[in-house]
Amino acid sequence: MKNIFTAETSNELIARINSLTNETQALWGKMHVAQMLAHCSVTYETIYTNIHPKPNRFIKFILKKFVKKYVVNEKPYKKSSQTAPYFIIADERDFEIEKQKLIDYIQQTQLIGETNFEGKESISFGPMTSTEWNNMLYKHLDHHLNQFGV
Repeated sequence: MKNIFTAETSNELIARINSLTNETQALWGKMHVAQMLAHCSVTYETIYTNIHPKPNRFIKFILKKFVKKYVVNEKPYKKSSQTAPYFIIADERDFEIEKQKLIDYIQQTQLIGETNFEGKESISFGPMTSTEWNNMLYKHLDHHLNQFGV
C-alpha cells in the first residue's frame, strides 16, 4: 500500500483531487463530489478536531473487535460499503471549500509525519500503529477517488 506520509503519495492524491470538478459524477454510490470530499475529511476531523462524538465504551469495543481489522488492512473496500452515521454527508456542500479542506488535511498529515502517528489514539479504534493509520487514511481516499474515476 502506498504511504500517505510521503510527499510523493500525498502529492499524487492531491493531483487526483485537483482533477475533480464540481460536475464529476460518481461511478457508483449516492454522494455528489462535494459530499464525497466532505466525507473523506471526516476521518481527518476525528484526528485534528473534536467536532465528532466519541463512541461510548461498548461501541468502541465493538468497533475495535469487529470493524478495525477491515478498516486498517490492505484489502480495498467494496463498492457501496456501509459507513458510520457521522460519516454520512446528506446536505449540499461547497465543492471548492471541501476540496481545499481535504487537501489541507492531507498536507498536514504528511508534514506531521509517520512517527507522530505511531501509537496515536483513534477515537474509534484506540491506539494504532502508523501502518494502520496509513492504511486507513490511504485506502479510504483511494476508494472514494476511484468512485469518482480519478
